[in-house]
Amino acid sequence: MRRLRGRNGPLTKESFLTMTSAAALIAASVTIAAPAHADDATNQRWIDSEFQPSTLSKADQLKELQWFEKAAAPFKGMEINVVSETITTHEYESRTLAKAFTEITGIKVKHDLIQEGDVVEKLQTQMQSGKNVYDGWINDSDLIGTHFRYGQTVILSDYMTGEGKDVTNPQLDVNDFIGKSFTTGPDGKLYQLPDQQFANLYWFRYDWFSNPEYKAKFKAKYGYDLGVPVNWSAYEDIAEFFTNDIKEINGVKVYGHMDYGKKDPSLGWRFTDAWLSMAGNGDKGIPNGKPVDEWGIRMEGCRPVGSSVERGGDTNGPAAVYSIVKYLEWMKKYAPPQAQGMTFSEAGPVPAQGNIAQQIFWYTAFTADMVKPGIAVVNADGTPKWRMAPSPHGSYWKEGMKLGYQDAGSATLLKSTPPDRRKAAWLYLQFINSKTVSLKKSHVGLTFVRESDIWDKSFTERAPKLGGLIEFYRSPARVQWTPTGNNVPDYPKLAQLWWQNIGDASSGAKTPQAAMDALAAAQDSVLERLEKSGVQGACGPKLNKKETAEFWFKKSEKDGNVAPQRKLANEKPKGETVDYDTLVKSWPATPPKRAEAK
Repeated sequence: MRRLRGRNGPLTKESFLTMTSAAALIAASVTIAAPAHADDATNQRWIDSEFQPSTLSKADQLKELQWFEKAAAPFKGMEINVVSETITTHEYESRTLAKAFTEITGIKVKHDLIQEGDVVEKLQTQMQSGKNVYDGWINDSDLIGTHFRYGQTVILSDYMTGEGKDVTNPQLDVNDFIGKSFTTGPDGKLYQLPDQQFANLYWFRYDWFSNPEYKAKFKAKYGYDLGVPVNWSAYEDIAEFFTNDIKEINGVKVYGHMDYGKKDPSLGWRFTDAWLSMAGNGDKGIPNGKPVDEWGIRMEGCRPVGSSVERGGDTNGPAAVYSIVKYLEWMKKYAPPQAQGMTFSEAGPVPAQGNIAQQIFWYTAFTADMVKPGIAVVNADGTPKWRMAPSPHGSYWKEGMKLGYQDAGSATLLKSTPPDRRKAAWLYLQFINSKTVSLKKSHVGLTFVRESDIWDKSFTERAPKLGGLIEFYRSPARVQWTPTGNNVPDYPKLAQLWWQNIGDASSGAKTPQAAMDALAAAQDSVLERLEKSGVQGACGPKLNKKETAEFWFKKSEKDGNVAPQRKLANEKPKGETVDYDTLVKSWPATPPKRAEAK
């Protein structure tokens, strides 16, 4: 989840990506008519014509589809309503997989595609009113803390062995889902089933970084090799080098950095999507820091207890302020002048135009648009001139911390949905993530949900044209890219605070410190209201009393934690880089053992 907005607000990044494709179905829905009956000929037709490649043999695919047909028999003729945000993966589900499911099971599916803000708005409506708006939901796992605390969400791990056992696919291998840890509450139970995911990574012009002349000039000036930056110091040096030393390539002005800065709701996810964690905000811990996460929110037990430093949080600590200072400095010095006034959707296409050397915060969901034949960043043979790699970390970052954001749209059921409709929706939500179809879905949307899909030979064959996407998802580095976690007790209420407060720093209305002080205070205010309401029960917020920053610095040091950290004497250590090809070769070439995947 990146942000919330009204119906007439700016585009989300997902809707922008979809609008740039010929298959855009924004705000669309598909209602599929049910056939008189399904049979193995129908199943086989779908297997042969659509569900290839697959990690299953065709015989095993047929067995899985036969199970869906049989389990759905009591609900044949029912029409269910499912909703998701508009991205390519969900378009494929709505346009193709819903039709297949209907023909195979006889359950009619109306799979709506709407903006992500509208998904959350409707989700809140159903949770608050108790009236059934949709039978099944695909919403981001960023809401895990919200779902866990409000008690409105069906706990899937209980449902699959209890009420929903008869409609739970015996072939559903939850441990094969790479986002399982993202959708698990503090109680260790599964609340959502991952449906798709993509990360934000470091993007760079591999062809420029491989240029012998540029490499020699960089080494002479900085004393180390031009390569993938390991830390922010190196990123900054590279940005300076291309902007002010290289200046032009083939007569075109080039820039060492790209970003966006307009005070607009799209600015929110620029920071909630783990920018602070990249700087070194929060504590060690995967998928999120404990006790302090990358939003700077401290959680003790299952209770959020504060986000300001004076309450033991880190939202306005030195690491967080440093992250804002660097964001503003780099945009002013090294990005195109117009970047300051751009929104996400306006800035997104710029690297593909060919004059950006690197981008520290780049979503892999852009991959499909960055490999289109004929564009400035693609070679004549179809291979990209660019690569993606793990992001560099800031000077406050410590080994063991998360390093970036992973978007993980996830299937969710609500208790307010009637039991029979919930069962029918659960069948559909499993179907679109079944082994029979998931590999094909991954190929269509270039997002992943299953470990087994990532390692399939079909992606090994496609990898050279995907700029490092496959290599990253197969790498051990992947586990450091995670969504918002359990420390955030009410994502909808808290997420909207970010763009409003950080936007004041971006516009120059406030200093970075003042902006983060205001954000921390605003988050504490929301936590306090939730505490007073008591609506979240025993795991709702319970604010710590205010103490001095020195008190919390000493406590974190005594307890062996990181956050909040004291201000560093030197926030720009020597730059460090790694050769991209050497990095990729260091990663495993075979799937991890099953024990590691669980």
